[in-house]
Amino acid sequence: MKQGSFTVVRLAACIVFAFVVVVSSFGDDVTTQLESVVLESFNGDSGIEWKLDASKFATRTDEETYPRMTFVNAWPVAVFGYNRDNTQDIKSLGIHGRFDRRGYNWIDVYPSKGGDDEDADDPIEIPVPGRIRYIDMWVWGSNHDFYIEAYFRDYQGVVHNIRLGNIGFIGWRNIRANVPTNISQQRRSLPHFAGLRFVKFRIWTQPTEKVGDFYIYFKQFKALTDTFESLFDGNDLADPEYVQQLWAAGSEN
Repeated sequence: MKQGSFTVVRLAACIVFAFVVVVSSFGDDVTTQLESVVLESFNGDSGIEWKLDASKFATRTDEETYPRMTFVNAWPVAVFGYNRDNTQDIKSLGIHGRFDRRGYNWIDVYPSKGGDDEDADDPIEIPVPGRIRYIDMWVWGSNHDFYIEAYFRDYQGVVHNIRLGNIGFIGWRNIRANVPTNISQQRRSLPHFAGLRFVKFRIWTQPTEKVGDFYIYFKQFKALTDTFESLFDGNDLADPEYVQQLWAAGSEN
């Protein structure tokens, strides 16, 4: 009986030791350094110029073309308080939409190059630091049955759409979504890091919902991202910018 008990204890000790070895061997894989990063404040002063595009039934008249967009002095009180004395410092992106018929209509909200050149309306993409875990944004809704998607491009050029949330609610609300683990944000070979790039938002209308006239407001688009990088002997040689500098200097010799 005693011998059997000793065998069980010894087996348990071996299992614990094996577990410690495995955790130690793969410690870098589970180490995280989570940071909340504001990708866009929608305050109108980030240097990003936002543009709109829409599906074919967007209303167009001699006076107006929809959707329309502007920055307004409005914000979620839950984040910024009432702050009435500094109304010029806080803004939100306002979208005024209208379609001629119901259906799966959409409005794209995308960052552009900006400026006065011919290609000023060409889209650009916003790089996201680290490996994204979650995304969230404050949205003002007026109880229309619409939903919002966020589009990201991975290092292989594949664009992924993530459903950020339904906006069938009244007033300001923080909507969020996790980034699926099947979206690749790391290479097997060096350099490991291969971050995502934000492409655009898309607002979808449901076929049963009225689309004659509606307003939506965006504020503070954020990402919870893991910025941890393991250090190793020669890790600077996995930095593409540093490698370019080394090779440029080498070619001059």
